[in-house]
Amino acid sequence: MHQSLAPSVADALASVSVTANDVVECTSLTGGTYNVLMRVVLRDGRRWIVKRPPSGDGTSALSYEHDLLRAESVYYRAAADIPQVPVPRLVHAALDGDPPMVPCLVMTECPGSPWHQVDAQLEPSERTQLRRELGSIVARLHATTGEGFGYPAQPFGPPAATWREAFTDMMRAVLDDAQRYDAPLPRPVADLRKVFASAAGVLDEVTRPALVHFDLWQGNLLIDGEPGARTISGVIDGERMFWGDPVAEFVSLSLFDDIERDAAFLTGYAQAGGQAEFTDSVRLRLNLYRCYLYLIMLAETVPRGYSREQRAWAWQHAGSSLTKAVDAVEAASGSSP
Repeated sequence: MHQSLAPSVADALASVSVTANDVVECTSLTGGTYNVLMRVVLRDGRRWIVKRPPSGDGTSALSYEHDLLRAESVYYRAAADIPQVPVPRLVHAALDGDPPMVPCLVMTECPGSPWHQVDAQLEPSERTQLRRELGSIVARLHATTGEGFGYPAQPFGPPAATWREAFTDMMRAVLDDAQRYDAPLPRPVADLRKVFASAAGVLDEVTRPALVHFDLWQGNLLIDGEPGARTISGVIDGERMFWGDPVAEFVSLSLFDDIERDAAFLTGYAQAGGQAEFTDSVRLRLNLYRCYLYLIMLAETVPRGYSREQRAWAWQHAGSSLTKAVDAVEAASGSSP
């Protein structure tokens, strides 16, 4: 019997008729960058993850981080019935409060370990096969279509009719966040707004709101199995999802690198029906999405209270990469700040 459940965890479990007497283990999990996670093991062998927002009133978060658990619940529901896509199954995700939010998620635990923890053990051929498998999984996810564009939770919404409208709003919000927190950026915010506005027309090429995870780094991909026969056993942490351009997914899949050089991933993506033809306009869109993610990485250094070393790493990697991506957008769109 487990008697020390936090009240919020106990309340979440009670909503699915589970009491402290049913719990044999409740363990905090590390490795997440925002929300709070607990592993709960029940007496009957079921293994669940309970996910809650960080404590506080949310005023020190970025705009898109409001009600992230609602986004994650949308992602898992949308992906639940896609064949050969391993995602957690939602056990409980209810709206509460005024305005209504998702205060807690309960989901099944996927087996395996985060990819980055086992990557050094992989033979090159096995890593290639896993990247090909990942490409197939991502293509299947991207085949899912939403009813509109953008983030599913406030302050964004209702869903936008066009991707241009949605992404313009997303970019505006992160630039506003950077200004609000006085985050260090390689160019003035006013200049960045002009550069991005000059390239916005290319977003009109996107006419279908695809399911985009937008955080598919190795920490959110679980690997399971014996050496030489490992497979991807979980695509987790879908809290940063939005409905939009599938090309945006390629940013986190090749962070600070070039997805066009990932032949194994692109092969799997194409074999499962994904479209990845890198025309000049696709590359322009990809650079816009790089700018967006790098801006998030720089803006969040302030409200999350990064250490000096963490801030230096962000500036070295995200700052320099943002400069390159902005230069590429500027060159492709013929703009000048």
